[in-house]
Amino acid sequence: MTIQAPVTRQEHNLAHVVFISAAAALGGFLFGYDSAVINGAVDGIKGHFHVGAGVTGLIVSSALLGSALGAAVAGKLADLRGRLIVMRLSALLFVISAIGSMFPFADWELAAWRIVGGIAIGMASVVSPTYIAEIAPPAYRGRLASFQQLAIVLGIAISQLVNFAIASMAGGEVRGHLLGLEAWQWMLGVAALPAVIFLVFGLIIPESPRYLIASNRLKKARQVLADVEGEDIDLDARIGEIQGVLRSEHKPSLRDLRGPALGLLPIVWIGIALSVLQQFVGINVIFYYSASLWHSVGISQTNSLLISLSTSIINIIGTLIAILFVDRIGRKPLALIGSVGMTISLAIMAWAFSAAQKTGGTDVHIPHSHGLVALVAAHTYVLFFALSWGVVVWVMLGEIFPNRIRAAAMAVAVAAQWIANWLVTVTFPSLSEWSLSGAYVGYSIFALLSVFFVVRYLHETKGKKLEEMG
Repeated sequence: MTIQAPVTRQEHNLAHVVFISAAAALGGFLFGYDSAVINGAVDGIKGHFHVGAGVTGLIVSSALLGSALGAAVAGKLADLRGRLIVMRLSALLFVISAIGSMFPFADWELAAWRIVGGIAIGMASVVSPTYIAEIAPPAYRGRLASFQQLAIVLGIAISQLVNFAIASMAGGEVRGHLLGLEAWQWMLGVAALPAVIFLVFGLIIPESPRYLIASNRLKKARQVLADVEGEDIDLDARIGEIQGVLRSEHKPSLRDLRGPALGLLPIVWIGIALSVLQQFVGINVIFYYSASLWHSVGISQTNSLLISLSTSIINIIGTLIAILFVDRIGRKPLALIGSVGMTISLAIMAWAFSAAQKTGGTDVHIPHSHGLVALVAAHTYVLFFALSWGVVVWVMLGEIFPNRIRAAAMAVAVAAQWIANWLVTVTFPSLSEWSLSGAYVGYSIFALLSVFFVVRYLHETKGKKLEEMG
């Protein structure tokens, strides 16, 4: 008979912090799910509302405008009312948005519901990584903060799988009917389910100890710190350390971000640059438009959704690699590896798409050999993004800012990310009609710029306490 060793207090603490970090990261899951669920619905929306590339881009990207707004207000709201309140509000708004998007009577109404969902996602994209960074012990913070990106890529993959299943049940067409609705409507409506799960978890996980201390709820903060960092640490000293930092600061506002570098503190510009470059390499074009893209070059809608699903699986593999190494080799080396890999793979995609020829309407034809190269390069690009910038940016945005400005700076950086995401998303349909190859040349140039940014401006944060930042 095998006798199992009893679970140690340290193992229990680690399991507890893993659970609450994973629960908070469900905000990232909603981010990923919303990012990719529209991928399968694009052709259905175009056909149902009879809209062209410009309006399609506006509908797809409308959620991102809401996300920028949600990100901008989330930091202040999280400081005033707590991290958990923002999580719960985000989940509730997303449920409402998903249900509304399922029954739109006009293209502008669908865009409006997506804006509401975008506000929810923007709020979650700020509060979830902030909460995880504040709850996680320093030794595990990189890996736990990586849960945000892992949840994003899982959300992308699950949404692609759900889209494929719904399309298959509707006869392989996104405009096929299923229980009285078109398949694309079900794709958007099913997104309410993970939001409900996020809401439930938001009701049971503990509040951030730093917010509790700031609110003078020291008994509760002591209990949370003991649960996540262990009772073997000097809890009084740990609380005193956080109190000392909080006493030396005031509630962060946008005024606190002012500095000599074009009106902002240099570290704020670093955060903005991280966010903008993460989007300007064009990653969300893959997740928003890939099914429509592959369908336009002659691949069936069902197989296009399968290709999108395979890309999502590569995304998960890359993210797991990043989680394995982010606390071992550090944030900066991973970012540099990814920047170089993305530059090369994006340049190859640009070359492959240069052989594309229009065959009438919006359809294009790519020779088989070039199409195969484009597919391999696209998967390689996603792999390099996932093992680097996909994880590193979310980890570092939760780390790099000093405590006194973290919430406000995080809100600005994430709002910049959503605006950059919107610019890429709204312009791609028109850019691809003009020159598919030219669009990817532009993304490869930004990937090359990210190499120089990492080398010159990015500083390692591995293993540092949040109170040491700044």
